[in-house]
Amino acid sequence: MSEDGTERTAVPIPALSDPDRLRSLAETRLDSAPDEAFDRFARLVGDLLDVPVALVSLVDADRQFFPGATGLPEPWAARRETPLSHSFCQHVIDIEMPMVLPDARLYPRVRLNLAIEDLGVVAYAGMPLTDLDGRVLGSLCAIDSKPRAWTREQLRTLADLAAACSSELRLRIAVRSAEQARRSAEQARRRAEEAHDRLAMLAGMSEMLGGTLDVSTTVDRLAHAMVPLLADWCLITLVDPAGRPRGVSGVHRDRERAADLARFAALLTTGLGPESLIRSVLRTGRPVMRGTADIEDVARGTTRPELVGLAAQLGIGSHLTVPITAAGDRIIGAVTLVNRPGRRSFDASDLRTAQDIGVRAGQAVGNSRLFGEQRHVAEVLQHSMLPTLPSVPGIELAARYLPAADRVEVGGDWYDAFVQPDGDLVAAIGDVAGHDIEAAATMGQLRNLVRGNAYGRDDPVEELVANLDRAIRGLRVPTVATAVLARIRPDADGLRVCWCNAGHPPPLLLRTDGTVSVARGRGPLLGLARPPQRTSRTTTLAPGDTLLLFTDGLIERRDQSIDEGQAELIGQLAAAGSGLSLAALCDRLLAAAHRREDDVALLALRAG
Repeated sequence: MSEDGTERTAVPIPALSDPDRLRSLAETRLDSAPDEAFDRFARLVGDLLDVPVALVSLVDADRQFFPGATGLPEPWAARRETPLSHSFCQHVIDIEMPMVLPDARLYPRVRLNLAIEDLGVVAYAGMPLTDLDGRVLGSLCAIDSKPRAWTREQLRTLADLAAACSSELRLRIAVRSAEQARRSAEQARRRAEEAHDRLAMLAGMSEMLGGTLDVSTTVDRLAHAMVPLLADWCLITLVDPAGRPRGVSGVHRDRERAADLARFAALLTTGLGPESLIRSVLRTGRPVMRGTADIEDVARGTTRPELVGLAAQLGIGSHLTVPITAAGDRIIGAVTLVNRPGRRSFDASDLRTAQDIGVRAGQAVGNSRLFGEQRHVAEVLQHSMLPTLPSVPGIELAARYLPAADRVEVGGDWYDAFVQPDGDLVAAIGDVAGHDIEAAATMGQLRNLVRGNAYGRDDPVEELVANLDRAIRGLRVPTVATAVLARIRPDADGLRVCWCNAGHPPPLLLRTDGTVSVARGRGPLLGLARPPQRTSRTTTLAPGDTLLLFTDGLIERRDQSIDEGQAELIGQLAAAGSGLSLAALCDRLLAAAHRREDDVALLALRAG
């Protein structure tokens, strides 16, 4: 409102919307996120000019944002941007010279600016920040919440810092320009190599698709192999046994369109209309190619109007859809290739290539689905052999099992925990050699032997393991295995843990102070022809301490030694510390073990 009570309308500043200035601003790649280099400039201004607030403020057509800031009050400190209603710096862009205000409340240009009331801006000094062509992108400004007579030395210091800050902005823009030039050169090189790459892709397609038995990985590899070599973007539609789309995914050559394509694919799952070209291919098995196409093709073929706008964003100039066929010419999906306007239209050669890909993809997807079904059965069988953990007062328990990636067979990894009649907890973990049904059956036998041998007996754990040796030999259980057997009972200092290790990776102890140690005392394997003398070790878990038992799949990898894997695991435990819940700790360790070559079982217990 003005002094006479009438509403005052802000006068637009044309320079803010200058396309060249906005393009230069965008090339800095800066936004309302903190940037250490510019935060440093703001801190220098604050220290050298002794002001409570200093900003590196960049202004676009609608707002100002602060890649560098110090002293802003909340909520502006968290947002790091304001609307133009709170911007003094826009006037620096307008006048293209420094703006120095001892008391902003006295100046008609800014006295009604909301920054005075909301941000406490009273004294203001702003120096222009420019690009190489002299366009003002923003200002480096010093702000005080009370009137201030800026000295000549302070303004000279601010101007020097603004010059250095402008140099940093120009460097960012130059780097961006260099990257764009490099990309242009790379695009020219890729065009020269496109024919060779296309032939190489077809030659290696079967091997590439056969390198995984996971359906989603198969589809992802297929999509990335075709884009951008064969098309600007693609869709892969898989159907259920009734022929209904069960999932649509794809890839766009422009990463900035990834979200649009994901939304397009999600809507397409239920949005195919009666005249859809994809539905026609799924129904008839005959390919469809349109050398010239536009969004009208999408509009005719969908029941979801939103798809039309998305198609316009993604770009459509020509498209080609072929069936994905499995054994017996059964149609299990479709591949759709799309070129944006400006790229050449699809031709008969593209059609032959796409049909070849459809056949190879059908074989790979069919194998992946069969593998998935078999793997599910194997995992259910494996988990059915693993016990439910008991509830024990004063002891927190957690266990996990992770099968090896890309393998159907069940394995020989196992864990167990049960409570003795006297209240002691017996915990065990082991690994039977092999990855097949025989290994899993032997694992089940061994776990039952451990329970039968230990339950109700107060023998030392080394005697229990020695008895297990004799049982394996006497009952002629055909196995060589590793195991750790531990007895845990409360004592005055927490939990007393006594364990015997038969050739297994040693347990790890995570103390409440974050230190990690190895529970030494590894003995020979189970199932040897001449059972050895067994020994045990004992330690105490104070409240909050954790004992981790695990199989070698957690630390074993082809590209590193067991010792390196153990050191890596110790580092992960130390980094996690004792603050995580036991379940969260186990999940973190399994996440780090993703794509291991062997099964992983782990059993963790913590003193309450």
